[in-house]
Amino acid sequence: MNRPIHNRKSFNLPAAGSDPFYLFDRWFADAAEADARNASVAAFATASSRACPSLRMVLLKQHDPDGFVFYTNYESRKAAEITENPNAAMTFWWPAQERQVRIEGKIEKIDPLESDAYFVTRPRESQLSAWASAQSQIIEQPVSLDALRERFGNGEIPRPAHWGGFRLIPALFEFWQGRENRLHDRIRFTKHDRDWKTDRLAP
Repeated sequence: MNRPIHNRKSFNLPAAGSDPFYLFDRWFADAAEADARNASVAAFATASSRACPSLRMVLLKQHDPDGFVFYTNYESRKAAEITENPNAAMTFWWPAQERQVRIEGKIEKIDPLESDAYFVTRPRESQLSAWASAQSQIIEQPVSLDALRERFGNGEIPRPAHWGGFRLIPALFEFWQGRENRLHDRIRFTKHDRDWKTDRLAP
């Protein structure tokens, strides 16, 4: 495998390598070292069946060659739009490195067992909030966890059926490295069967 060389001021096609997942891993590690709290924050865009877009921030919880995983309420607006139109996009912005990564592809629900495994790692109050919040629905007053604390007591909290993970399966990556005079480097990876085609784009 062609491993990329990382140089913040020079990013060319040979340096990009041939594996966008490997390059993302390296950039993500750099971002997490600089700002662990915010490295996993991504803008996530969906569109309805009428091609009306919407955008929000999500937290990346897992990434590997199978795709990019985040968790949400399956009854939320973004989940409804994913059901109508599985095409979506995700963008990471890491200002300390002057780097941006855009990812486009299709969305699928992850296996329920994967969602179960992640749910048990969440803080208890976060588990309760997954039960309490009818995400994106109109409500008359702020959500309270008091009734749920009483309901579950000190017992185990199961994952609600309306909450779980989605996976973005990439068909396109674009790696953007900021440079002086707005002569930014942009390297695009496009999926062709099992291979990735690499191109340089104008700033």
